[in-house]
Amino acid sequence: MENPPKSPDGSEKSPQSKELLTSNTASTLCISSRSESVWTSASRSKWEIYHKPVIVVSVGAAVFLFGMVITSLSCIQIKNKNVYKMCGPAFLSMGLMLLVCGLVWIPIIRKKQKQRQKSQFLQSLKSFFFNR
Repeated sequence: MENPPKSPDGSEKSPQSKELLTSNTASTLCISSRSESVWTSASRSKWEIYHKPVIVVSVGAAVFLFGMVITSLSCIQIKNKNVYKMCGPAFLSMGLMLLVCGLVWIPIIRKKQKQRQKSQFLQSLKSFFFNR
């Protein structure tokens, strides 16, 4: 028969206590890893919420316009016509990709904001009814 493993201090621990210990540790880690903004109800400005997608859209538009200029330069007779023909479409596609990613990101953030508001409302209702 196997003997249960002993801890370094010599005391025996049951498998149930080990599971409780690990589950408690995991939940503590999960709680501590969450950001404070989830738990605080401080309102954020529109810029704080949307600054990342706005920056991505702006950079994407700038790179897209730069690609249009380089592509149009390849139509004009210039020394390095092959370089412009290769780089122009690359900048066009990179700029378009960033532009579309930023434009898709904005509705995703809006949806998350609505879900967060619903979640905070439900949490307040839950605390109202269960903390009596």
